[in-house]
Amino acid sequence: MSISYSANQYQVRQDFADSHERFWQRLAHAGCWWTAEQRIAIAREVRLAAHCSTCEKLSNELSPNAIKEPHNVAGNLDDVTVEVIHRITRDQNRLSQSWYQSVLERGLSEGQYIEIVGTVVAVVSIDSFCIAIDQPLNPLPEPIPGEPSRYRPASAQDSEAWVPLIPADANLGAEADLWNTGRTGYVVQAMSLVPDEVRTLRDLSGAHYLPMAKVMDPSARGEHLDRQQIELIAGRVSALNQCYY
Repeated sequence: MSISYSANQYQVRQDFADSHERFWQRLAHAGCWWTAEQRIAIAREVRLAAHCSTCEKLSNELSPNAIKEPHNVAGNLDDVTVEVIHRITRDQNRLSQSWYQSVLERGLSEGQYIEIVGTVVAVVSIDSFCIAIDQPLNPLPEPIPGEPSRYRPASAQDSEAWVPLIPADANLGAEADLWNTGRTGYVVQAMSLVPDEVRTLRDLSGAHYLPMAKVMDPSARGEHLDRQQIELIAGRVSALNQCYY
């Protein structure tokens, strides 16, 4: 099933459907650290987290550790993975480096963590778009058999970030396309331990916001909004979501 918004009550640019379809196709395949079945289970868990009663209770507590009730779960993912998905989806402003280190100590790898983050960001972005235009959520794809590549870029290194990442001035080789503008935001660079997550962010950004090559250009404008209008909306949404940035 291909993603289409042609029947929506609003006129939706084709590049939205195209970018969403490309991510759905990628979601249906094994990634670097998760199988296709696991990746789709992660996406399903992201959707469930939006209505999780435990997450709702935690949002009203001073500490994210105040309640020990299990999260509502959609599949057979392990407890650590479920916790990470729900925390990133519902309680991003209280993530901490000590919590991140604790999930690594409980068995999650750095690459698995980044791939979860990328999947959460993509699914929330696409689903939020559908909700905004009163469109039913796109059915999740069927998994295609295959094993994770377990690919780790040779140029990734430890830095001041929580996770290893590829420096913007590295000799990139297979990742030469990641920083082809010569500059990028740290929030994007932090995803580079799993390069395809950067590529997905770049693809979705081109439709939802601005092409990444233009993000650093204050004179850049979108299809129908100028930069000031874009940033006013982005700032308001960030404030409502209590975004760190």
